[in-house]
Amino acid sequence: MAEKFLSLEQVSVKIGDKLLLDNLDLMVHRGEQWAITGPSGSGKTLLAHTLARRHFYTGRIEYFFAGNRSAATDLPGEKENPESLMGPRESDGSAIHDPAKHSRRIVLVEQQHRFKNLVGAAGLYYQQRFNASDADQTITVEQELKEYTVPEGPVAEEWMDSLHIRPLLSRPLIQLSNGENKRVQLAIALLEDPELLILDNPFLGLDTAGRTLLHQIINGLAAKGIQILLLMTGMQDLPEAITHVARLENGKWAFAGLKDEFPTRNETGPEVHLDPDILAQLRALPGKDPGADFLAAVKMRNVTVKYGEKTLLKAVDWEVKKGERWNVSGPNGAGKSTLLSLITADNPQAYANQIWLFDRRRGSGETIWEIKQKIGFVSPELHLYFDFNANCFDVIASGLFDTIGLFRPLTAHQEELTLLWMKLLSLTELRSRRLVQLSTGQQRMVLLARALIKNPPMLILDEPCQGLDDGQTAYFREFINLICEAFGTTLIYVSHYPQEIPACVDHFLKLDNGAVVSS
Repeated sequence: MAEKFLSLEQVSVKIGDKLLLDNLDLMVHRGEQWAITGPSGSGKTLLAHTLARRHFYTGRIEYFFAGNRSAATDLPGEKENPESLMGPRESDGSAIHDPAKHSRRIVLVEQQHRFKNLVGAAGLYYQQRFNASDADQTITVEQELKEYTVPEGPVAEEWMDSLHIRPLLSRPLIQLSNGENKRVQLAIALLEDPELLILDNPFLGLDTAGRTLLHQIINGLAAKGIQILLLMTGMQDLPEAITHVARLENGKWAFAGLKDEFPTRNETGPEVHLDPDILAQLRALPGKDPGADFLAAVKMRNVTVKYGEKTLLKAVDWEVKKGERWNVSGPNGAGKSTLLSLITADNPQAYANQIWLFDRRRGSGETIWEIKQKIGFVSPELHLYFDFNANCFDVIASGLFDTIGLFRPLTAHQEELTLLWMKLLSLTELRSRRLVQLSTGQQRMVLLARALIKNPPMLILDEPCQGLDDGQTAYFREFINLICEAFGTTLIYVSHYPQEIPACVDHFLKLDNGAVVSS
């Protein structure tokens, strides 16, 4: 009989009065590699945090590890296997994360990572990654890796090479692309020498080459005997090493068993039926054509951006005329985020280049707030800088002022507008919920509402469907088509997945190594 590795018996988790995980039973044997799938909000990330000792729960969780390694890696009071985790170790339900005491056998790689500066503070600001002098105040990849235990011998060298970390060592963490940051997170996890590696939607934000590389790494880790628990919203990126699948729906198992026995599902998303009243409500919005007196939203001539010896954009020529809808593509690190930062007024190097926004040359006396008022913007990086204790209503309303947080009272009209956009994106029930209480997909929908609330003449949506399930993605894609149809909105849309791009997009710009390779 196969050796036990992990057992869940009647595990339930509540947050407030809401039951989010409901009497889960599961037996994982050594050598089995499991994927947990399910729609956004079904409880996948909460389950991962519970397994990593970050949430209070009822029921029983047992790990059957392969013997104690050293006193430093054992749980306080641990005497023998199995390890039994019967609830929280703090009164508030949080786990003690003390490297000298906390077991490193379970390592969770989050969907997102928050950065620190050189003195250890986390209070960074979004534009800091594009400001060379301020970015130097954040730690480098090499400094971050030194924070963690590094196994002796060739093991660490192997991880560094297979994840292509060496070229990144001198880079500030804050300047990494989404894909580069994901590789660093995985390197940190592997340097912890885990027995169980939990990966929460690790393929989000990765280009085709990055996803292929991560498949190879996960398959290789499984071959080396590391137990893997993979959290996914769908089955489309499932590595070959995965042997078993469990699907969560509303906090309960809808299936748990062999991957080959998993029932066939429509992973392309359900058919979308938009409320016919939505278009009428949108067209009735006041100020529905703000800043419309322009011919070109963006014009760039010979734009080049450098940081030290590294060139991120090379002689870029590009023009986005009013009402055009563009897709910007390219591999991780190609320069897409830098290109967008020049448009959103977040990059000071815009002043050193020939750039016109809404027919006005940058540096001719306009303020960044005048520019931002005409742009609705969302990106995975911007997501990181929000206060996760803020409630959904305040986060959405902050889009009226282009601030990361709400710092002023709202008028009655502004409150009404915020509630309307929450209704349009099916967020009304989340009004008082804090971001930290939501799934990543729900958080992303809140930030999308923030980008749309002032109904700007241009939308810049950078990987907007990251973390959304199939239904949310299909709805959002149709909703963007509707917005563009109703208002003639100019659109710049970034995605690594062609199936996520709205049908209204008919112009394409591709970057590679900072240069335009097709348009």
